[in-house]
Amino acid sequence: MEKNFQATFDSLREYTCPGWFQDAKFGIWSHWGPQSVPMCGDWYARNMYIQGSPQNLYHVRHYGHPSEFGYKDICKLWKAEHFEPEELMGLYHRAGARYFVAQATHHDHFFNYDSKVNPFNSVNIGPGRDICALWKEAAEKYGMPFGLTEHLGASFSWWYVNKGSDSYGPYKGVPYDGNDPACQHFYHQNQEYLGQVKMGDMAPWLTGNKKFQKYWLDAVKEMIDRFHPALLYSDSGLPFEQEGYEAGLEAVAYLYNDSIAQNGENLAVYTQKNREPQIYQVGVLDIEKSQLPGIQSHVWQTDTCIGNWFYDATQAYKRPDQIIEMLVDIISKNGIMLLNVLQKPDGSIDAEARYLLEELAGWFAICGEGVYGTRPFRIYSEGDTRVTIDRFTENKTQWNASDYRFTRKGNQVYTFMMQAPEDGVAVIKSLQHEKVREVRLLGHGGLEYTQAYGILNIKLPEVLPTAYTNCLALTLE
Repeated sequence: MEKNFQATFDSLREYTCPGWFQDAKFGIWSHWGPQSVPMCGDWYARNMYIQGSPQNLYHVRHYGHPSEFGYKDICKLWKAEHFEPEELMGLYHRAGARYFVAQATHHDHFFNYDSKVNPFNSVNIGPGRDICALWKEAAEKYGMPFGLTEHLGASFSWWYVNKGSDSYGPYKGVPYDGNDPACQHFYHQNQEYLGQVKMGDMAPWLTGNKKFQKYWLDAVKEMIDRFHPALLYSDSGLPFEQEGYEAGLEAVAYLYNDSIAQNGENLAVYTQKNREPQIYQVGVLDIEKSQLPGIQSHVWQTDTCIGNWFYDATQAYKRPDQIIEMLVDIISKNGIMLLNVLQKPDGSIDAEARYLLEELAGWFAICGEGVYGTRPFRIYSEGDTRVTIDRFTENKTQWNASDYRFTRKGNQVYTFMMQAPEDGVAVIKSLQHEKVREVRLLGHGGLEYTQAYGILNIKLPEVLPTAYTNCLALTLE
């Protein structure tokens, strides 16, 4: 059995990413909870307490003033009455996902499982069901590693706004329901932030409050004990800087040692968002809604979504071609994609999300060979086009016929054509050091080709197998 990790940087930097994660390449995430109820997008539990914000205006006009109808009352409206995890998991697996991640708790401090640490959870309030347990059962049926995301670390400072009151209007000075002494556990005793920042400004990300830090650690250990997750995602850097990361180091060591106890070796993945990974990295670097510029020596993950983070009735969705192109670019650089598929408050997905997943299913059935189990080639790209790398920016990239992305498995180099050439001939110029002995088009079969002076010319069929990114499999000598 592998030896246990210690809760120190020196010990945890010995971590190596397990093969299952490197092979999976694509996962689906359920970023879902009571904040889905208003169908107004992300951060509703915070913004409903910021006077004049769009979500505050919606809340006041639809539900009432937050002194009378607060977030705790939104939670009671969440019923998840059409939540069918097994049916959804079957669709997600068919759509190409090879691991699945459920949200354990967001910044709103509502837990999606039967928690003893926090009574404000999905069993006691709202759905009356252990959402995470149901997801895990469904994931196991399809052989998909199961992970959890925790966004709790930022909750204490993020949610100080519920202690405020309106600065003008008919409710001027009337305290929001976060001031109710009976609700202090759920809403946090975080009044300390009211005098430090303006209402509506972004609060400090990770608090120095020691009592909350201990609570965070207790909650994360409970998640690990209950679910033995194959992946644990913190929506932050490693908690908590003010105390020398002691709580974070203890939590990560606890996760890895739990995996060793369960499997005889550490098969768990911890993802974190530290900006200086060489110093603070004790797991896998996660990049939210962005990417990295080239092949990385360590596996990394992009987490993104088809639209907004929580269901938003006004938000456009990404189209299948963009998601596929993002995935291909990411895996060519030693990355993994985790995609949030939005659920409505009742637990169902809408017709547009279902269409998107079915399109992904069709593409993976053709091109999955070039995705699963691959590793980066010696170069990741050919052509001049690059994705935009700017935090939280995911523009649709305008590819041209010179653009290719590469992966490798054994003596197979998979070459993704980011834009099919109009003349029906794929020209690849980056194989000066390789001799090609066979060319296949995934979903079609063998193709005619010539290779001279390092330039590979491939004659494509008139009709390509998929309307999205097509993939050539080059067998090397």
